[in-house]
Amino acid sequence: MSFYSDASTEDTRDELDTLGWYHYDLSRHAAEALLLSNGSDGSYLLRNSNEGPGCFALSVRAKDSVKHFHVMRKDGCYVFGFNEYATLQDFVNHFANQPLLGSDTGTLIVLKCPYPRHVEEPSIYESVRVHTAIQTGRTENDLVPNAPSLGTKEGYLVKQGAFVKNWKQRWFTLSRYELKYFKDKTCEEPIRILDLRACSAVQFDYSQDRVNCFCLVFPDRTFYLCAKTGVEADEWIKMLRWKLSQIKKGQ
Repeated sequence: MSFYSDASTEDTRDELDTLGWYHYDLSRHAAEALLLSNGSDGSYLLRNSNEGPGCFALSVRAKDSVKHFHVMRKDGCYVFGFNEYATLQDFVNHFANQPLLGSDTGTLIVLKCPYPRHVEEPSIYESVRVHTAIQTGRTENDLVPNAPSLGTKEGYLVKQGAFVKNWKQRWFTLSRYELKYFKDKTCEEPIRILDLRACSAVQFDYSQDRVNCFCLVFPDRTFYLCAKTGVEADEWIKMLRWKLSQIKKGQ
């Protein structure tokens, strides 16, 4: 299927494919999950839009939300806002200069760093090289081999006790293959560290008299956790399952 509205050539398509932060058919929801979970303020990516051939979306993280902007391939040019770019290189150079975008709330959004298409968890399974900025003429050898924020997540969850089956709110942090939980966000020492290399499954759980629950299955115990919303529970499950899949790849 062609992504272009004009009679573009294979050269044009190949040029777009060289863009390290072009994520093809990544959905709007998935883009938001990626940028909110792994990105930082100013992280951005380009993806196909569902509005038709030649239509793209630039998804940008702005603090705790993700904004989406239309980009169109038309008559051999990339149209972005009121600007047109004759070539993809001009388009890339525009982002390299960190332009300011105005959202619907009037907030200025700075494009700081592209979110790469190919990402692996750093320092556990294999070393990674990830874009931290795009500048004219940059090559793979210029990429920075450090991505400490990839695959991390934190937040409050309600956990069921092991013996007394009461529920208590705990602060959880997920980094690399460790899921830690603390009495609250201000505590420095965790109550417990769960090694995900021993976890066999992560899934929604409907056996508890609570909503938005999921469980982590370990050989000696199943941990039952509840999030405030179904969306939040889904984000935790997807991130934890991704971790398990990466661990299996490394075995």
